[in-house]
Amino acid sequence: MCGIALIVGETRDHTSDLAVFGQMMETIAARGTVSESVSRPGLLAGTRRLPIVDRERAVQPWIFDDGRWLLCYNGEIYNYRPLLAELGALGRTFRSESDTEVIAEAFSEWGEHAVDRLRGEYAFAAVEPASGRTYLARDAIGVKPLYFARANDQWHVASEIKALAGLGATVFEVEPGHHGWLTPDGKSDLTPHVDLARLGHSAPPIVDVHEATAAVRAAISDAISVRIDSDLTIGVILSGGLDSSIVLKHVVDQHPDCVAFTIGTAQSEDLAYARRLTTELGVRHEVIEIKPRSIRYPQIREAIEASELTEYGDIINAAVSIPLFRRIHECGIKIAIGGDGSDELFGGYPMYANIDSEQQHRLFLHKIANLGRTELQRVDRTSMSNGVEMRVPFLDPAVVELAMRIPGAFKVRDGVEKWIVRQAFRDDLPDYVISRPKHGLSYSTGLHDRARLFKPLFPRVYRSFGYDLHAPLRRDFDTVLSSAGYDLDRAATREHALRDYSPVERAKDFAGAVRWNVQPPLERLLSGARNTLTGSRPDRA
Repeated sequence: MCGIALIVGETRDHTSDLAVFGQMMETIAARGTVSESVSRPGLLAGTRRLPIVDRERAVQPWIFDDGRWLLCYNGEIYNYRPLLAELGALGRTFRSESDTEVIAEAFSEWGEHAVDRLRGEYAFAAVEPASGRTYLARDAIGVKPLYFARANDQWHVASEIKALAGLGATVFEVEPGHHGWLTPDGKSDLTPHVDLARLGHSAPPIVDVHEATAAVRAAISDAISVRIDSDLTIGVILSGGLDSSIVLKHVVDQHPDCVAFTIGTAQSEDLAYARRLTTELGVRHEVIEIKPRSIRYPQIREAIEASELTEYGDIINAAVSIPLFRRIHECGIKIAIGGDGSDELFGGYPMYANIDSEQQHRLFLHKIANLGRTELQRVDRTSMSNGVEMRVPFLDPAVVELAMRIPGAFKVRDGVEKWIVRQAFRDDLPDYVISRPKHGLSYSTGLHDRARLFKPLFPRVYRSFGYDLHAPLRRDFDTVLSSAGYDLDRAATREHALRDYSPVERAKDFAGAVRWNVQPPLERLLSGARNTLTGSRPDRA
């Protein structure tokens, strides 16, 4: 929905504070189309808003009716209408029909417990100017980002690291599912409002396969439905794989004018599968066809700057995602939706087939707990840097909780990953989609090995933006996990001991990337030479 920026605390130099605040707002400008700000003694607060719900009246920063609090909010609350009715019944009056005001009134009514009632993807800051106290909250899975830093005896809060990096201070993250307070004396006290490790523990495991299939279908269908309840055109990120195809099928039923978007090289399987499905469903299909050689240093630098990601593989995926969301923006679409998160929940990676059920469950929890700094961070930054709000139905808390109750044997069966999801939607999609195996984003688009050429440059570029003030660039955890035999404890120990790749590892990886990039054109050249010598023509089929 937007980006937020705040400076909270008594000022020594108002002119200097205004300059810093202006810089913070400038760094998040791409996240929205409307700049809004408030200046008060001891407070500078602003949003770069992407208007979606009650677009004219949901102005931010939102001042509470009694003037005591000010709210800066990023995200979408999908149950805001029933909450508005509930709060109205309690005597709360409303100036708008926006989820922004619902959060404000919910916080006024229930305080810190308001987050227990929110269904959605959010990050917000509520400031009490009179006392200088600031309350921060972030959604359970970490779909929306929130960071803070302490500098010049003031708190600085923002949606992205880049807005805080210029301070030269350590940048802290509000962890997924956390909330709490920043106080004027420089103390921070943030605690979990959701215990991810106990998700699903409040109900028994679902051991009946028919019950599990029906529950998965219902939960995913509902999560998609609430995220497309809008009068705006919906864009669908379509790889032609299982998860994005499930999403597209649901979206087209509610929004026949939806637009599907697929990125890849001319030879990418994604394009072939996506073209076939959109043709059958009668959906407008925008294809972003790019050549591997279009991924160059400027594109890698842009991906690192925009994404702020800390793992190499995620950065490569970000380089692929940016042109995708750029096209969505060019088509005038503000809301996009996709199948991100399903692999983490339902065993979509090969590693899940190689470990026992206990390790599977621990790995599921680990993946979910880290999505906020990996997959979801990539999705947030690459979409919002192009003024597009991306929604992720598979990571609805209800879907996550359900996934924790489903046995691993239903997720991976006879070597088939996401088996239970395939069963749940078998009647909705053609067999060629249901049976298609999982491929990673940059691999399936055909661009991964091109981007690998630039991996030796990642650390220097990353540090040049000051992102190491938050966290260092690190080796891909999936690589560490594989080398540790998918033992999570051993992998954690190795990751701590070996943060980044060694020079030898870098050299081997670079040699492999060079070989991949040189071999195909060399083979085509030699083939052409042979054809010339023999007088035959190349096969154009």
